Amino acid sequence: MGFQQGLSGLNAADKDLQVIGNNVANSNTVGFKSSTAQFADVYANSLGAGGGSSQIGIGVSVAAVTEQFAQGNISTTNNPLDLAVNGSGFFRISSGNTISYTRDGQFQLDKNGYIVNSLGQNLTGYSAVNGVVTPGALTNLQISSASLPPKATTTTTIGANLSSSATVPTASGSFNPADPTSYNFSTPETLYDSLGQAHSATFYFVNAAPNTWNVYTTVDGSSVNATQTNASQLSEALATAASAASAAGATSAQITSIQNAINTAAASPPVTSAALGAAASGAATSAGLTSTQALTIAGAVDMVPNSGSPAPTLLQFNSGGSVTGTASGSLTVSLTNGAAPLTFTEDFSQMTQYGGNFGVNSLTQNGYTAGQLSNYSIGKDGTISGSYSNGQTQILGQVALANFTDPNGLTDMGNNQYGETLASGSALIGPPGTSSLGVLQSSAVEGSNVDLTAELVNLISAQRNYQANAQSIKAEDTVLQTIVSGL
Repeated sequence: MGFQQGLSGLNAADKDLQVIGNNVANSNTVGFKSSTAQFADVYANSLGAGGGSSQIGIGVSVAAVTEQFAQGNISTTNNPLDLAVNGSGFFRISSGNTISYTRDGQFQLDKNGYIVNSLGQNLTGYSAVNGVVTPGALTNLQISSASLPPKATTTTTIGANLSSSATVPTASGSFNPADPTSYNFSTPETLYDSLGQAHSATFYFVNAAPNTWNVYTTVDGSSVNATQTNASQLSEALATAASAASAAGATSAQITSIQNAINTAAASPPVTSAALGAAASGAATSAGLTSTQALTIAGAVDMVPNSGSPAPTLLQFNSGGSVTGTASGSLTVSLTNGAAPLTFTEDFSQMTQYGGNFGVNSLTQNGYTAGQLSNYSIGKDGTISGSYSNGQTQILGQVALANFTDPNGLTDMGNNQYGETLASGSALIGPPGTSSLGVLQSSAVEGSNVDLTAELVNLISAQRNYQANAQSIKAEDTVLQTIVSGL
């Protein structure tokens, strides 16, 4: 009789209706993937069966219910922690010792700053130390609200054009930041010490000769000596010392010792003619000259021009207006607010000397004061960046994605989550956008990939199939009734 075929058909049609109904019910579920019921015919396995066209099937069975991992539509939201995967991959979720995977990217922060879903489970990824992501072990991602520590200025870079038509200023022999006639141009900049305290620096440019400039620096109104010594001052000090020592009867070896002492003194601020003279005097005495001879040599060096003035940084330009030679100076400022001495390098390699007016093109330094976290964002590669009140940004971590050789081998755990199985293979984990993994879109979620119109059409077909199988059972019942009635 054909009851078995009809009953199996009713059962299969019922399972098909359940799958379609589940798809329809989850048509608005974020990250949901629609399923399809797959069927297989059933034949009795009998010894000696003739096979071929003589075999009559005994019905149908549900072979599998497979999920369709096609991309769902992405819609935008106002939550920066809402994430959508564009491409392959799953978010990796941690709940105690249980790891699960999902396409549902609706996340928020808990009271401790951890990124969690609506169930309080943690989103995992890679942590960052001092703004640098440390790949390797996965961890629960956290957005810390701690202040960003201050950073002392260690480099300043100045890009400006010094007018080639500038002339030596009237009072160039005695630089004074309060006297505009002692310099040609100036520009201010803010520097920061180790405590994040701001300090006002000003750079003064003095034309010393054609294609030659001296740069003086003040911090908080006080002049600062550059480690780089005015080349002409050092050269004149060496020549003066040699001449004075020779006149005093010094030997070549003694003169060399004195000049070496001057060179050594010129490398340590403050570099003044008085300091160079003192170094020459000490070396002369150590070399065996009398105190009178030593004082004579020191007095000569001390008379070198710019004696007692701050040591500037020397800038020289070629005929094309570009900087030649050393274009930097190292300065140290002693502070009284408990911060470490402010030591920074001035970089003038971007300076030019062209025709036209003086103009500053770029002015940067790498220090900053302490800052509070004011905003955060997540990039396509999963990088979590924090923006701070001091204008700085720092990487706080990176979201990781997981993929599987056979996603259909995953087991459904409910709550839009899947579990790893032997059939799915081990999770292949990495940053978004690498290998086969898709990229992220922040402030967005991936909707269900259910095609509601198609499901409604499938629902009609499944209903007709159910009715047809019921009709086959009714027909078999009629035939059986006829047979029984005729007995």
